[in-house]
Amino acid sequence: MGRDLMEVTVPQLEQFYQTHRYSVTQVTGWYLARIHRYNGIYRDIETLDEQGALATAAKLDAEAKAGGAAYRRGPLWGVPVVIKANTSIKGLVTTDGWKGYTLPGHELIAPKDATIVAKLRAAGVVFLGHTNMPDFAASDTNRSSSFGRTGNAYDVRFSPGGSSGGTVTAVTSNEAVLGNGTDTGNSIRMPASTSSVVGYFPTRGLVSIAGIAPLDWLLDNTGPIARDVTDVAIALTVMAGEDPADPRTLGSAAKAQPGPYTQYLNAGALKGKRFGVPAFILRGLDAGFQGTCPGSSRYHQPLQVTPFTRLHDDTRAAFLKALDGMRAAGAQIVFSDDILPASFAETASHICTLPYVKEGTEKFLAEYGPPEYRSAEAYAKAVGSPLPHTILGGTDIESVKDPAAIVQVDLESDPNAETNYWKPRRELLGAYLEALDRLHLDGFVYPAAQMPPPDETMPQEGEPGNLSGGPHSDTAWVNQIGVPAISLPGGFYPDGLPVGLEISARPWHDGDLLGWGYAYEQVTHHRHPPVLVEKGLLPDAR
Repeated sequence: MGRDLMEVTVPQLEQFYQTHRYSVTQVTGWYLARIHRYNGIYRDIETLDEQGALATAAKLDAEAKAGGAAYRRGPLWGVPVVIKANTSIKGLVTTDGWKGYTLPGHELIAPKDATIVAKLRAAGVVFLGHTNMPDFAASDTNRSSSFGRTGNAYDVRFSPGGSSGGTVTAVTSNEAVLGNGTDTGNSIRMPASTSSVVGYFPTRGLVSIAGIAPLDWLLDNTGPIARDVTDVAIALTVMAGEDPADPRTLGSAAKAQPGPYTQYLNAGALKGKRFGVPAFILRGLDAGFQGTCPGSSRYHQPLQVTPFTRLHDDTRAAFLKALDGMRAAGAQIVFSDDILPASFAETASHICTLPYVKEGTEKFLAEYGPPEYRSAEAYAKAVGSPLPHTILGGTDIESVKDPAAIVQVDLESDPNAETNYWKPRRELLGAYLEALDRLHLDGFVYPAAQMPPPDETMPQEGEPGNLSGGPHSDTAWVNQIGVPAISLPGGFYPDGLPVGLEISARPWHDGDLLGWGYAYEQVTHHRHPPVLVEKGLLPDAR
């Protein structure tokens, strides 16, 4: 059975079910056994819903038996899936990686499914449980106060990236067929690059984020993570769609390339296409995260190369080597100092979302919080301590030191919203599209991370207290303008850790982007699964 299920794809699993080679209960049991075998070392699954998974599997098997030849399976029928711990699954604790949502008697038990969970459930998936993530998704590594540290499947000492490090570790380890990630600055794409899986960031508005605990609702997104592009395309087709609970999705059907997204998967899709390499990423300029607001002492300061965004030499070399696969598939790669230069990064640094962070948290708790607390104020009253500043005021150092420096307001009624957010966002998207048009480019290609995954047993360059917080990327601008991007296995470093290649496209051209990813995958075949261990080099993985 293991020979069939290791690295199994959704179409292959569908074939096994159609030919009655395996039942859903058997397949689910195989994945549960792998989680029991390896989760103690890698700690990627925070909440294992074994009872629920087996009940769903038995229900699907019974329905298929009763339905006979006329029974119609959904597009993800019987597929074992993991869900990130900030994404609501009815009846389970949405830990969001934070111990404060797991306090006995005060747990954040989801009253209903997030929109994508409901869509996946309707498509027939078997939910195995929640994956580990850093507190509130606010880290580039995967260490949570609610569960501990997740180790990289290719070497447990190293970081799998964050904040979707639990999902990428589960998927690459064959503890699930696929899963979801969330992404506020890089958190689907960068972790995918550490673990030789495909991570997909849809055009913002293609997929609903309703029911996902926000880090910053103006930057947040969700998308599928799988071992190949085909499975990502199948999952995206299920997840996409308009949702009244997420206004950004309204009208998306008229703008988006229509599904099913498998129709765009063509091995020749890269032939004749042109891709530019962003100059500011090669320079390693730090455009920041959540922006700098007007009035800040840093607003007019020139951007710097920091330890968090400096492009490491070994990553530069690996990226240039990964581009050979693009060329082999027929694409042309364009390098020029005027392709998304420093001015692009400067504009990105001025998209300030910090005054609106609390609005997202309040709206989430109002709909997906437990009856005990449906607001930040109610949480503080019920528990006796407030929610952290991270989800009430953002991660900006200045605002943390002086919370009064940035007043929390609603975006819709803020007279400064045009200056803070809308105007610089329009300018950034305009600069992105102008570069595509001026240079006749189809998209951009760049490293999914600026450095290899760090060894978390060692001191870390530039990190406070030498505690690992990486690896880091220079790709938060994708979230700011909401364009689609895909992280693909791009090879391996000499030490055996994976490399990721990222490609972005025009807004709503998700089908084209998946086609390019598929073409790259068919030429390169970079992925190979990790060799897992049952005894870790870190005896206390927490």
